[in-house]
Amino acid sequence: MPAKVYKNRLGFTGAWGVIFLMLLSIACSKEKKDFLPKFKDRSAIPGMYTDSVTTLISDSGRIRYRVIAEIWEIYDKVSDPYWYFPKKVYFERFNDSLKTESIVQCDTARYFSNRKLWELKKNVKLINLKGEIFETSLLYWDQREQRIYSDSFIRIERVDGVFEGYGFESNQTLTKYNFLNFSGEIPMDSEESKPVENEAKASK
Repeated sequence: MPAKVYKNRLGFTGAWGVIFLMLLSIACSKEKKDFLPKFKDRSAIPGMYTDSVTTLISDSGRIRYRVIAEIWEIYDKVSDPYWYFPKKVYFERFNDSLKTESIVQCDTARYFSNRKLWELKKNVKLINLKGEIFETSLLYWDQREQRIYSDSFIRIERVDGVFEGYGFESNQTLTKYNFLNFSGEIPMDSEESKPVENEAKASK
């Protein structure tokens, strides 16, 4: 009689063990499914994602840029690969002596790595070595041609006045520039301002 009771208890315990293993198996299978999703379009997923970025970028063996950004994504599987900075980004460009020659900041930016082209959008602000401030909503920086340009409205603040216009071209150090369609008041009491005015009229 005691042996029979022992056998029933063993069967009851074994049944609960089987149920537990089944539940564990189901839980594990669900976890794997969530952990390893299948992406239909790999190009829509960044190959690299990082946040709170502060990094130095070199060009031709020399350190040229310091980049500070909240988020940095790299899309390497698209036809035109690019880096994407969806939130505010700030970077400095250095000369050969590692001195800052220009500062750039904006709300969003893309860098097309094969073309070496920056596309800067929303609240774009640049400062050159003289302290002149350039403000616009859209700006392109072509590193191959060493040229900065825009078709949008741009505002330039200098010690001799504020200059506004549509369309803009400059070298990448922001030391030589002109408007494509100049508008705004130019102070006539400064000799330094006259070349800008003449250049703007000539480009119309």
